Amino acid sequence: MTPRLGTLERIESALPDRTVVVEAMGKTLGLSRAKLSLFRKVHGLQTLRLDPGLSLVDLVLSAARGVVTGLADPLRVRYVIHARAIHQVAPAGTDIAREVRDALGLGHAEAFAVTQQNCASGLGAIEVAAALLAGGDPADRALVLTGEKPFCPQVQLVPNTAIMGEAAAACLVAAEGTGHPVLSLVSRTLGEYADLISLPAEEAARFGKAYAPTLADVIRQAVAEAGLSLGDIDLIIPHNVNLMSWRQTIAELDIPAERVFLDNIARYSHCFTSDVFVNYTTLRDDGRLAEGRHYLMAGVGAGATFSAAVLTYRGAR
Repeated sequence: MTPRLGTLERIESALPDRTVVVEAMGKTLGLSRAKLSLFRKVHGLQTLRLDPGLSLVDLVLSAARGVVTGLADPLRVRYVIHARAIHQVAPAGTDIAREVRDALGLGHAEAFAVTQQNCASGLGAIEVAAALLAGGDPADRALVLTGEKPFCPQVQLVPNTAIMGEAAAACLVAAEGTGHPVLSLVSRTLGEYADLISLPAEEAARFGKAYAPTLADVIRQAVAEAGLSLGDIDLIIPHNVNLMSWRQTIAELDIPAERVFLDNIARYSHCFTSDVFVNYTTLRDDGRLAEGRHYLMAGVGAGATFSAAVLTYRGAR
């Protein structure tokens, strides 16, 4: 199939070495035993990766170097895009995208960040990259980066929903290339829930009811726009918000639970915009992605943006 939104040529991810059990977060986040039990027994969280001594730049670089090292011509990287959920990730005047770009030796590239779709910004950045590359030199590339650090309790905890961990990822995008063709990318924003973290209880309950049906509908639309049926999708590669939300979405889709990769929720928890890329590299490294088969990446950002992208796996290139 012809790619509609570019191709993903290289994807790598990185996580801090330091592992923390969910119970260790109780004091820091002010969580009672009952709340900790909710996160472990209902939402499926067991451990997450956190390293206060690792800077954000170094975290992102650890993934980005795995993509940039070995490029035949790094000068063909025209854009460096940092996709993030948190609007302010560093002190005023600090530009993480530019710092990472310069550390990679890509000072010629235009560097900027996208944040408006929150935890769905990683998938949104792929669409931005493909649009920037469209109609240009086929040799040009864009480097999409993700990675954030939960620097305070207000950022680390989504009440009754998720505890945020640390991870980073890097994805090299081409207008057309030998990588994985992106066949469709669908996003839908429910603007009435823009202030999602501080919604009144009644509105939060309405969002809870709308969540799974909306995500399932966006997934179905992405599959249809790719010219496929849901049965053609070998595996859904999700964000790691929690097990309960995905179980509800699986029920809406009426598919077997094993067709959604949920193993990393227990290992890493929700890592902002990096989840789908971390999950992709886990599956790839475990040999669970098959040449020529179709996969769907899905994520939801607070605010509330639901996104899904269908790609065809073309092997490690």
